[in-house]
Amino acid sequence: MASSTGDRSQAVRHGLRAKVLTLDGMNPRVRRVEYAVRGPIVQRALELEQELRQAMGQRPITFLRQVLALCVNPDLLSSPNFPDDAKKRAERILQACGGHSLGAYSVSSGIQLIREDVARYIERRDGGIPADPNNVFLSTGASDAIVTVLKLLVAGEGHTRTGVLIPIPQYPLYSATLAELGAVQVDYYLDEERAWALDVAELHRALGQARDHCRPRALCVINPGNPTGQVQTRECIEAVIRFAFEERLFLLADEVYQDNVYAAGSQFHSFKKVLMEMGPPYAGQQELASFHSTSKGYMGECGFRGGYVEVVNMDAAVQQQMLKLMSVRLCPPVPGQALLDLVVSPPAPTDPSFAQFQAEKQAVLAELAAKAKLTEQVFNEAPGISCNPVQGAMYSFPRVQLPPRAVERAQELGLAPDMFFCLRLLEETGICVVPGSGFGQREGTYHFRMTILPPLEKLRLLLEKLSRFHAKFTLEYS
Repeated sequence: MASSTGDRSQAVRHGLRAKVLTLDGMNPRVRRVEYAVRGPIVQRALELEQELRQAMGQRPITFLRQVLALCVNPDLLSSPNFPDDAKKRAERILQACGGHSLGAYSVSSGIQLIREDVARYIERRDGGIPADPNNVFLSTGASDAIVTVLKLLVAGEGHTRTGVLIPIPQYPLYSATLAELGAVQVDYYLDEERAWALDVAELHRALGQARDHCRPRALCVINPGNPTGQVQTRECIEAVIRFAFEERLFLLADEVYQDNVYAAGSQFHSFKKVLMEMGPPYAGQQELASFHSTSKGYMGECGFRGGYVEVVNMDAAVQQQMLKLMSVRLCPPVPGQALLDLVVSPPAPTDPSFAQFQAEKQAVLAELAAKAKLTEQVFNEAPGISCNPVQGAMYSFPRVQLPPRAVERAQELGLAPDMFFCLRLLEETGICVVPGSGFGQREGTYHFRMTILPPLEKLRLLLEKLSRFHAKFTLEYS
């Protein structure tokens, strides 16, 4: 024992003291976290950044940036370079801020004026169905609110540990958060053969199998889908609500792409609206949290980290616990709150900025629709690649055929086959896509997620270049 103590003392004297926090001794749940959209592919792309400096090309909306500039630097309120309605909106927001400054903390649930504006936006969106600002909580993007609600749900140990049903393919925030919280991820598969439709029979299958080893308590739905781009029909949403009600599951509706719907015949229906229109017993009892963000849509202002969650039929005592949990983080970024206010209450038709705002918004959405159609068209013309219609959101999720020899080579390298394909694509063409294995997919199928954000002509060249690379890759490993 003395010898061991002496060895440690000598090690300390020679500067060899072991670190307190090591990979072996750290939180094992954190080690299990994977986040594909910031994973090895993106890290490698950053290493190649000098060759990849071209921006996506979506221009910011003028009115949003004007009001934010005025809020950040109120001295500009006297400048003739800003329209009157932008100045009035900036003054209104600043008056609601502590110390009339964007640099002050807000209350943890967000600035009251902005919560009220969000509630009015939800009412307009849902055809007049009431929304209570006391049930609206502002957040650091939608992601932070999703994590907060999941934290409330996770409880129990062993067979009673909380299980959460998530779609496969899914946005990796869900699998990463569940791994960090030690919850049980319960996969339900979207139907690729039916344009990534959500099938209630598949929900029943997943739930039945999960009950053998955990206690499922929540169901997550992403609509419009990320990475799959599908838009749920009203009939599907009604069926999901009935399923959640009958099986006593808390519903989480990730609706951050609600402004991004392109396909003819597709329409966004909010879970809140459908739930309320279904009437009793659903409307007054089914628990729901729905999320929205400033990061997507026509705005694309992801760096400001603005978002909100609206809770419906949540237990009042639990709602207080949620506020307590949010208060630990102090408050969402106040500039993000200000931006959210502009998104939920844009210029009115009588305002000086209305015409330009509408023109810019429609131009962004129209170009995204054209790029969604182009992506589907080019990929489906390429042998060995198939792509469902991109009905909404900002991504395609094509299925790619990989030769057996390529699969074997990937396994030799300790890589998922689609990761191997995506790394080779990045190294040889500079095109960065995220492998489908990071989102989940059926065994034996391979996919990748590709954004539709680049300018139209640049996107066309990227799609054609990617298709040519796949043909070359297939020949190399045939």
